[in-house]
Amino acid sequence: MQIIGRQREKRELQRYFESGRPELLVVYGRRRVGKTYLVKEYFDNNFDFYFTGLVGETKKGQLRNFDQALREYGHRDTGPSKDWSSAFARLRELLQGKMGNGRCIVFIDELPWLGTPRSGFVEAFDYFWNSWASAQPAMMLIVCGSAASWIAKKIFSNRGGLHNRVTGKILLEPFSLHDCEEFFASRGVVMNRYQQLESYMVFGGIPYYLDLFDKSFGLSQNIDRLCFANEAMLKDEFMELYRSLFTNFERHIKIVETLARKPSGMTRDEIIASSKIPAGGHLSAALTELEQCGLIERYSDFQLPRNGGYYRLIDQFTLFYLRFMRHNNDKDENFWTNYLEDGGHRAWSGLAFEQVCMRHIPQIKAKLGIQGVSTLTRAWRSRNSTPGAQIDLLLDRRDSVINLCEMKYTKHPFTIDSAYDKDLQRKRSAFQEETGTVKALHLTMVTTYGLARKGYFASIQSEVIMDDLFAL
Repeated sequence: MQIIGRQREKRELQRYFESGRPELLVVYGRRRVGKTYLVKEYFDNNFDFYFTGLVGETKKGQLRNFDQALREYGHRDTGPSKDWSSAFARLRELLQGKMGNGRCIVFIDELPWLGTPRSGFVEAFDYFWNSWASAQPAMMLIVCGSAASWIAKKIFSNRGGLHNRVTGKILLEPFSLHDCEEFFASRGVVMNRYQQLESYMVFGGIPYYLDLFDKSFGLSQNIDRLCFANEAMLKDEFMELYRSLFTNFERHIKIVETLARKPSGMTRDEIIASSKIPAGGHLSAALTELEQCGLIERYSDFQLPRNGGYYRLIDQFTLFYLRFMRHNNDKDENFWTNYLEDGGHRAWSGLAFEQVCMRHIPQIKAKLGIQGVSTLTRAWRSRNSTPGAQIDLLLDRRDSVINLCEMKYTKHPFTIDSAYDKDLQRKRSAFQEETGTVKALHLTMVTTYGLARKGYFASIQSEVIMDDLFAL
């Protein structure tokens, strides 16, 4: 099948393949984002050895499956491996017979399910790589896993034999809107861009979710079918996602529940106060793990770039689940179709659109013609203004300009009336006064269908529309 998007990742895979030296490549990212699919499709399942761990399987069961894979790829010893050291010894025997025939590609998938506590897997893997595989110029060993926090701790930050042994990393992120459009077209799913944008606001750019769409249904019907029907495919996805990624997942869920109540972001102290999770190492570790798995992001305050950090929940499906699916107590199978004209839908869509914009900063910069300008993405909250003022997205440019971005999700061109213009000018004045910046401040509107050419349109320096977010 065709690989949609992933141009950078495909170039990286090819570069490592052609390097002429031993490679230990780690492909990681959020569950359901398409890591296994990318590696298998790119190499057309042409591996010298492939094995995947199983969630919840015992060490004995994992070893049994590993032995079966060895036999399928040509190893003749049929006896069981007593531990991971003997299993990797057998893998070395198998691969020694394959050397000399070009690149030797080994793919071990879902590594975290193999490296359970006291299993001995990481130590055996370490010895296999350092004692033999790393000296084989033909060796290309690819490992993969959804539990990015485990990958970071056990592989990237390993203090034993794997320390600094990884030769390549590929973080697989969700699809962009451009990729989603291409994906839907390849599956025969017909939607206009406004509908595709809303689908992104619900499911993010997660290929697995998008592949569940039924092309005979419209968007609202697909959302109902996947999220609210009695046998909805994604009804239990939230718990499965967090259980699969984190050992003590209850703490992580409490954090994302807290962040979901304030989509614009919270400081660490605000998270502690709202979630009642004690300050300390467990909180720090959970925040780091959520960030490594691509579920939250940390961004800086313009006035306190080093110490003033906010955390924001960026996983679209998590936001949607916590807002709507978890509390669908009426068991309404047509909930979303019936909810479209509700005021709550309009409130959610505005916040969800802002999250989509945050995911498409490169496209916004391209429309503004500043893709080649060094730019810092920041946020800002007034400490003095009454009423309060905040800017959730500002682009602090090296060319002495700051774009103060406002985002609006509407079904028609947005009109800047007198009241809204007054609020924009108040925010700009407060920002300039409190920060003391001497840079030019450009008001930038990011909207679905652009700005109506009336009212106070002339007070805006630049605009970005929905179509611009779909750019490559």
